[in-house]
Order: sequence, then structure tokens, then C-alpha cells
Amino acid sequence: MLDFTTEIRVRYADTDQMQFVYNGKYPEYFEVARTEMMRSIGLPYRTLEVHGFMLPVLEVNVKYKNPAYYDDLLLVRAFVPEIPTLKIHIDYTVHRNEGKIFVAEGYTEHVFIKNENKKAVRPPEFFIHAIKPFYKD
Repeated sequence: MLDFTTEIRVRYADTDQMQFVYNGKYPEYFEVARTEMMRSIGLPYRTLEVHGFMLPVLEVNVKYKNPAYYDDLLLVRAFVPEIPTLKIHIDYTVHRNEGKIFVAEGYTEHVFIKNENKKAVRPPEFFIHAIKPFYKD
């Protein structure tokens, strides 16, 4: 399974009046984990764009479990449970205190589109080739 964890330090600007990380920040944290996951397998988003593809978000879901606070070091895990056929589903978990406290979980769904016509297409072969080694047959 394609699986990657990145660290994000909570900035003061990420918190709300209650001193919690503002709920709208979690999709941003998911994006950081997703882009770093793609970069880790040699497919930064720029590579997709150069090959004529984009990967827009179709859906975002977040479930909040415990708050995170300013200066917490978050572990944001992004993982792709199965090789995509049309849509790509990416799951996320967020922990703090060295993974001891479960903060949030969620997912995003994306679809590949061609740059020139913005039409949905199957994942390009170079993408499938890059992620296939992470899955057992």
C-alpha cells in the first residue's frame, strides 16, 4: 500500500480563538501529506502537469477526534488503500505527541483530468507504474 507520513508544526496562525487548530486547516494538512507522498515516489504534482494531467479534489471528509494546539508537531499520514481505476481515494490520519494522541482522520477523492479539455480520464500509465510496487498482487 502506498503510505507516507509527514510532520507539520502547527503555526500560531493555524489556531482559532479557542486555541485549537481551526477545523478548516485539516484539509490543508491533508494536501501537504498528499503532495509529499507523491513527491516521495518521484511524482511531484508538477510532473503530472508537465505530462498534461491535473488531479482535482472531488470530495473531502474530516472527522475530528481531539484538538491540536499551537506548536504541536503533527504526524499526518496519507495512504492509498488500493490502486485507482478511475477515482483515487486517499485516507489520512493526524496524530500529535509522537503519535500518542489521535487528532483527526479523513479522506479525499480525486479524479485525473486532461489539462487541455478538463475531461476525466483513467490514471495515466506512468502514475500506475509508479505506485504499483507498493501493492501486492
